[in-house]
Amino acid sequence: MRFIGFDEADPLLDWTSIADAIADGHRQPEAEIGDLLLSQDGRSLLNRGAWIKGLGIALKSVTIYPENQSKTPPLPSIQGGMLLFDDATGAPVALVDGILVTKWKTAGDSVLGARLLARPDSRRLLICGAGTVAHSLIEAYCEIFPDLESVAVWNRTLEKAERLAAEYSGSRIPVVAAAELAVAVGEADIVSTATMATEPFLKGEWLKPGTHVDLIGAFRPDMREADDAVLTRSELFVDSRRTTFGHIGEIQIPLDAGTIVEGTIRGDLADLCAGKAGRSGVDAITVFKNGGGAHLDLMVGALIRRVVEAAG
Repeated sequence: MRFIGFDEADPLLDWTSIADAIADGHRQPEAEIGDLLLSQDGRSLLNRGAWIKGLGIALKSVTIYPENQSKTPPLPSIQGGMLLFDDATGAPVALVDGILVTKWKTAGDSVLGARLLARPDSRRLLICGAGTVAHSLIEAYCEIFPDLESVAVWNRTLEKAERLAAEYSGSRIPVVAAAELAVAVGEADIVSTATMATEPFLKGEWLKPGTHVDLIGAFRPDMREADDAVLTRSELFVDSRRTTFGHIGEIQIPLDAGTIVEGTIRGDLADLCAGKAGRSGVDAITVFKNGGGAHLDLMVGALIRRVVEAAG
């Protein structure tokens, strides 16, 4: 069994290949998935398993220790790994760094959704949030949408957005900090949210026709980033019904309130990749909820293993 570390594999990957791998994975037999969450004193151990016939089996285990960031020196708050098994023999074949998988899975999921739903002529990207995921989103969207003309970053703390923008000074596509969220949303063709918000901050009234909204941050039942108007004004899609319904507040809270119904969801990635769903027209506002899931970890992990083995 091989260990695949972050530094070994990260330089070998690109966002186009990741998006393609996730799309190809959704053309395979439907994944069997399962989760196990253990918690003590605000700390968590999250275990996610997936099995896709012909692709393999994966078990991803990560610890979530929020207080690690305040240690001296700071430690990662999320740590773990993913074990890959051969589908034919059941033998373990690789242990892959969990941060590596999460980085490429999270933004890869979103840019595949955008590739399938956003207008190809999109020119302005707005990223809400200035954390680790925002770095990946800047790089992923600039690769998948090479005709982008500008990237704006908004954060509740403006200084943090300014620091992130400064990291990309001199880049091919300008990255700037946005001070006024409503103005930045109204100018954007694509809005991608990657925050830890529990209450909606993105308002549907700010969105112009044709905008694509990529919702990433809300991953717990009590979390939301978008208000009801974002959902009711839009054509709504998710990466997977099974990992969003009943699990993620962004979808389940408005379902419970009757603001939307299950039929409001026009499709998931399986439908989109099969050509069974898509945006209705250029002026439609589209929303894609990135819910994650072990099946996506498996698709990305299998690609990472292939790329590393091909590189020797």
